[in-house]
This record gives sequence, structure tokens and C-alpha cells, in this order.
Amino acid sequence: MTADRRSLTRLAHERLSEVLGEGDWAIDATAGNGHDTLFLARAVGPSGRLAAFDIQEEAIANTHQRLAQEGLPARVVLHQAGHERMAEQLGPGWRGRAAAVTFNLGYLPGGDHAKTTLPMTTLAALDQALALLRAGGLLSVIAYRGHPGGKAEADAVTAWFERHAETLKTEIVESPGPVLLLGRKK
Repeated sequence: MTADRRSLTRLAHERLSEVLGEGDWAIDATAGNGHDTLFLARAVGPSGRLAAFDIQEEAIANTHQRLAQEGLPARVVLHQAGHERMAEQLGPGWRGRAAAVTFNLGYLPGGDHAKTTLPMTTLAALDQALALLRAGGLLSVIAYRGHPGGKAEADAVTAWFERHAETLKTEIVESPGPVLLLGRKK
């Protein structure tokens, strides 16, 4: 299946909606400008728990502003930390509890394009995300291949999903630019 960038995001949100509901726990591993964080905050509702991570101060500020505009900042704990520090930041109480973990790799739209996610930290974060997911939970990754290093990261993530075929039921959706990788934990 092939799609464009917007339809990949829409498809990711549709799949996430299948596993998320009121009271669930979720993680946005790359908050960026807060679009996925806002979607997840609505999905988990007022009794859910949501943690969002981004290493860039600008991304955390943008995400907070987006949540505040919608009256939802109390639903989210924002962590200015790399996604490879999820487990450390969240603690053992999150292990096996998350209904969904999302990643939107690459650079911060509207930000410094030289600051990008990197294969080494992304792969470490994926290992942690798998441990944080509950059975039936969904791992969603959109990997952008059009920037320097993007293709190598997308290839590394695809290989990671292939290595975890016994643990994840995987769906891969291609586009001319990014690729969407979805993994439902068995």
C-alpha cells in the first residue's frame, strides 16, 4: 500500500484509535509540534495518562501551547528528554501498561533541520517502547527519508521491526517520502 504524508498520519491515527480509549496510557516519543500529542490526549481522555518526549525546548513549548489552546495540558506530562530515556523518565510503573507509543522521526517542522532523530537513539527507544507496551498495544512509527540520514534511520527501523516479527504483528505502509510502520504487540 502506498500513501502520501498526510494520509500516513491519518492512517496512523485510525490504527491508534482502535487500541486507545478513555483511561488508557500512551506515549508520544517525539512530541515535535504537538499534533500527535494532542490526538493522544483526546484519545486517552481525562482519566488516561500520557507522556510526551522531545529533546528540543522549542518542541516542548510548541506542544504545551497546542495543548493549552485545546484546554488539555493537564492530561500530559511533557519531558524535555530524548526518547531513548523513556523508561528511565517514566519508571517501572509504566512497564507493560502503554496502549500506544508513537514516533514521528526526522526533524522538527519549522525548526532546525540539522537537529534530527538518529538511528542509535531511535533503536534504543524502540526497545524501550516494546517493553512499555501492553499486549495488544500499538507501536506507530512514521520515518521520513528525505533528509540527510533519514533513509538510514528508516532502514534501521524497518530492520528493527523485522527482527521483532515474533513479538509484533507488523504493517508497513509506503509512500514516495515517509514510511509508516505499525506493530501490534502479540
